[in-house]
Amino acid sequence: MERKYSVFIFNVASCSDRYCSAYGRDFSMEEMFDRVKSIPLLSAVDLVMNQQFLADKPGILRNLQRTGLKVASVATDTFANPLYQQGSLTSIDPGVRAQAIADAKAAMDFAAEVNSNIMTLWLGQDGYDYLFQADYLREHRLLADALAELCDYRREINVTLEYKIKEPRTHCYVSTVGSTLLLCREVGADNLGVALDYGHAALGYESPAEAVAMCKLHGDKLMHIHINDNYRLWDDDMIVGSVHTLEYLEFLYWLRRTGYAGYMTLDQFPFREDGRNAVAESAQWLDYLESLVDQADFQEIESVLAQKDAVESSRLMRRLLRGRPEAITVR
Repeated sequence: MERKYSVFIFNVASCSDRYCSAYGRDFSMEEMFDRVKSIPLLSAVDLVMNQQFLADKPGILRNLQRTGLKVASVATDTFANPLYQQGSLTSIDPGVRAQAIADAKAAMDFAAEVNSNIMTLWLGQDGYDYLFQADYLREHRLLADALAELCDYRREINVTLEYKIKEPRTHCYVSTVGSTLLLCREVGADNLGVALDYGHAALGYESPAEAVAMCKLHGDKLMHIHINDNYRLWDDDMIVGSVHTLEYLEFLYWLRRTGYAGYMTLDQFPFREDGRNAVAESAQWLDYLESLVDQADFQEIESVLAQKDAVESSRLMRRLLRGRPEAITVR
């Protein structure tokens, strides 16, 4: 299977957290593109249409042409823009909601311009923090109506919903694989689907592999993937496989079994590490784990699954980890 790896362009630069605005120096857009290009396993970037992007859109187009990198997806900034502090597509302010829809349409237009068919929405501000703060019926209706309008705007662009149980709100409306698939069913658009973030699934105490299977079962709705790792207590955005190595093998197996053929985008925040090197290490881990799955006997795996025997499952995991050293090529 072709391996298509991407990275959010800003992840190879310096990241900020709640306490420190940046642990490293600022990088120009050209430097960020060069850092991505220097990682042999990466062939694309994911872009977020935030203020930095909007200030240098011509530069982004120039750097895409210069480096030959493709665009895996374009995301709209519904999470860091203070305009959307009380929601974007679910805002009860008609003007704010209209602006959020316009921003998303602009992202869809740019995706078409750079030959990407994915526009991602992470609606981190759409939700609530307190009891009796939100009219759930009203705001879920607003969300479904806005998504229907977006999907109808450009049917050749897939609108993908990146779900997350919490943060920045204590409760997010697009929260789990189940709630996201229900929303997709309600809207009923062929070009509405799921952007599965591995770390968000783990944070929500989901099995990421089961989430993949659920997307296949309910309309073949898995359209994009973000890759990282965490300890399940928070969205740590760590190096791929550094915590859930075995779970990643099951996740990758189910991606193969369900026929996912899109990009896997590295989405991590290397606060204290060099961004370029941390992303490169994630790409190496992902490539290595995929090589183990390449060697797996899928009939054997299906035979073990059919037994539903935990001991046999454990033995299978050891065999998968062992691999065949002579067959593993780390690129």
